[in-house]
Amino acid sequence: MSEMQPDSERVEPNATLNAANSPKRGLLKASGVTGSMTMVSRVLGLVRDVTIARIFGASDGTDVFFLANKIPNFMRRLFAEGAFNQAFVPVLAEYRTRKSLIEVHGLVNAAAASLGSFLLLVTLVVITAAPLIAIPLAPGFIDEPAKFELFVEMFRITFPYLLLISMTALCSAVLNTYGRFAVPAITPALLNISLIACAFFLTPYMREPELALAWGVLIAGFAQLLFQLPFLARIQLVPVPKPNKLHEGVARIKKLMVPALFGVSVSQINLLLDTLIASLLVSGSVSWLYYSDRLMELPLGTFGIAIAIVVLPSLSRRHAEQSMQEFSETLDWAFRLVCLIAIPSTLALMLIAEPLLVTLFQNDNFPQSDVIRASESLRAYALGLLAFMAIKIFAPGYYARQNTATPVRIGIIAMTTNMVLNIVFYLNGLAHVGLALATSLAAFLNAGLLMQGLRADGVFRFQPGWLLFTARIVAANGVMAYFLISMTGDWQAWSNWDILTRVTQLAVLVIGGVVLYSGMLFGSGLRWKHIYR
Repeated sequence: MSEMQPDSERVEPNATLNAANSPKRGLLKASGVTGSMTMVSRVLGLVRDVTIARIFGASDGTDVFFLANKIPNFMRRLFAEGAFNQAFVPVLAEYRTRKSLIEVHGLVNAAAASLGSFLLLVTLVVITAAPLIAIPLAPGFIDEPAKFELFVEMFRITFPYLLLISMTALCSAVLNTYGRFAVPAITPALLNISLIACAFFLTPYMREPELALAWGVLIAGFAQLLFQLPFLARIQLVPVPKPNKLHEGVARIKKLMVPALFGVSVSQINLLLDTLIASLLVSGSVSWLYYSDRLMELPLGTFGIAIAIVVLPSLSRRHAEQSMQEFSETLDWAFRLVCLIAIPSTLALMLIAEPLLVTLFQNDNFPQSDVIRASESLRAYALGLLAFMAIKIFAPGYYARQNTATPVRIGIIAMTTNMVLNIVFYLNGLAHVGLALATSLAAFLNAGLLMQGLRADGVFRFQPGWLLFTARIVAANGVMAYFLISMTGDWQAWSNWDILTRVTQLAVLVIGGVVLYSGMLFGSGLRWKHIYR
């Protein structure tokens, strides 16, 4: 792999910073590598979801697994991709630039010891007290002893993943800081591979078939961590946890984590409420939400991440240069790109929700009734796709200016609104659709407040040409929508087709829609120079 460089080719201490200042060699290359690796992981994720749906369906067991797996996965946003990562990377980058390799290794070791020991303690407590902790997490399962017992068992198996993936995130941060982008980007694919393999090969040996998925998560945690160690050895930075409570770098990391921890704690309360309400709904609700969310995440996770990777370094450079006009133009360009991708994606997901679900998931374990329920929540999630992607490019507008407090404050407002809407929609009988709709509406509030703040700070202004740009998008989406409606026909007829016919027809819809949309845009005068920056 490209990361495996001979010693004579190792980068100099400032190579990453030099690359960051070279758009062609740094930002574009790094975003291209990360985006392509992320696409591989997303495709494998789709294969994983199809496998789970076709083998297990939307059953009590899958509801239990998705719920048990949801807790450590969301908590990793606090300890892995969340507050810790945001605090660790700047300190690590500073150490790399100004200090020796031995001192950098000392920071990595001390940080690994601090994070690892804390999460190990949390993991042991959770495993021991799982039956008690499970009560507020899944109150709807209490009246079904077998279901509740299965939840406790899966919860104990999946929760250690939090420790493993958090240590993996620490390793990824080190590799990224040293310019090794491909390995951290492809590492998440190992989770999908593990789940697919366990679903096929481990299921026959399980007392409850879905337990194979829980073990797949735990196996993936070890695989992801071990996978990165050889690449860390190449740069002589394999983490060897060594407690050092007085380490200056660790103290700074902890201080930087405080604002982010406060914001993420609200999201955990929101997660707890989502989980509580979902467990009170009819069997299958958690699975319907999961499958619809995964389809919505496909464009969001692929394109949203790629745009965010490009935008943040560029904005940071413009801010350092005090080029506020170019800062504003970059944000405007990013938002236009988001609109070009998110609006047709939203329209397509809403118009062909059932054909998508029928083609990918429907079989004896995932019947037509599940398709109908999942399509309802898919449309509710798709409604917020533009907002979800806008958040990814507006939030960096604050981070680039070293303002972390404002996005946290806005996030708290949005998440509080989400919690209130969850309760309101639940009481009004919207069930699982209400949970998805509340998430989308809260995202619009979040994106709107972020945009308003940027405009109030004078760092974001809509550039000339939006009226014509909007007209082109409306016309192109209109043509695409007509095509999709005309070609889809009665979606229930899709259920009678064989899988090859379904896939072929879905490919016609997707490829035809993309071609017509793109052709209409360019036919109306849009050119690459308008969207390439």
